[in-house]
Amino acid sequence: MTQATITWQENDKTQEAIWQSAANNKAPKRIQVIDDTIKADAAYKLVCEGTALLWRGDFQNAKHMAQAISRRIDNRDLKPKAKNKRIKQQKTGDMPSPRDQFHLYRKSQIERARTLGMLLVELTGDYSLPYNRAPDIQAACEHAYGKSQSHRSRLVSLREVLGLIGAYEWHKKGVEIPQLDAVITPSYGVYSPVRGEYLELVNTTPLDNVSVAFDIGTGTGVIAAILAKRGVKKVIATELESRALVCAKHNIQKLGFADQVKIVGADLFPSTDAGLADLIVCNPPWLPAKANTAIEHAVYDPDSKMLRGFLSGVKHYLAVNGEAWLILSDLAEHLELRASEELQEWIASAGLKVIEKLDIKPQHPKSQDSSDALAMARVKEVTSLYRLQLV
Repeated sequence: MTQATITWQENDKTQEAIWQSAANNKAPKRIQVIDDTIKADAAYKLVCEGTALLWRGDFQNAKHMAQAISRRIDNRDLKPKAKNKRIKQQKTGDMPSPRDQFHLYRKSQIERARTLGMLLVELTGDYSLPYNRAPDIQAACEHAYGKSQSHRSRLVSLREVLGLIGAYEWHKKGVEIPQLDAVITPSYGVYSPVRGEYLELVNTTPLDNVSVAFDIGTGTGVIAAILAKRGVKKVIATELESRALVCAKHNIQKLGFADQVKIVGADLFPSTDAGLADLIVCNPPWLPAKANTAIEHAVYDPDSKMLRGFLSGVKHYLAVNGEAWLILSDLAEHLELRASEELQEWIASAGLKVIEKLDIKPQHPKSQDSSDALAMARVKEVTSLYRLQLV
């Protein structure tokens, strides 16, 4: 998490605070103090030019300003020039390739996040918002940032503050997991198991003679918990990210599987003293592209590093006649980010063979949304569980 000292001019004086960003965004170079009197068009123009805006008005009005800026970002794509360009491309068939559409989509996402992140608020040393009609977010901040270690004020993007409020509410409510007949508690910065189709594959794939299983990159611990519920006596779940380690341990303890499941910090596989496993499960990020925030590492896997690392390393940890389950969407193939034969080549070169491939269609909201920027690929998407064995 980025923390640095940031200064700005206010009331003819140089002010100073900590710059705080859980996404590790750099501190803005220019800051202008604004309040409720500024017009949305003027604020939008300033943030587009790279000037961060420190809010000094009513907190609810700050949220309205963020919404107004968001609408103006959306309206850029609806302007006649942009609309006419799309219509012309459709008529001539000169549409960007799926790969180009994806990169345009990512570029738009990043620019949107950067622009919206330029509206700032102040947090006091005890995580209070010194604004009229501001909510109490101390618990949400402690959940995301940890206990405050300084009495100094912080400047934080309003977008991040609203995000951590939402994450904390989700943390308190939890996510219902039908395969467990229980609730999984996600944490800030840890990807929540909202794509139920891959959990159904884990829950229904035949599970014979499995005493020891490894869950690689456990996240919230949900797959490890399903394996334990299905009767696996010993599950070792690995995770690299510290937030996810804490989250997974909390969930496994809460669900009553602490005697069966051990959560360990590791980059992919556990240490060799863990022995061999009858089953090794991995649900790696599905898209080979750059991740720009910590939570995006659950979706984007640059150069397919985790996927290829799992496949090339699994033979060293798999017991004789054991299985490796690779859970992967083919969205990358439909977006032309990975050739269809590439995965099969990686599996073969790792000394593995596919003994069965189980498919399921995604049911998450984006898969049904025709207005989504990647709808042309999402409508074809299939999530698969590859049952792999040593050759």
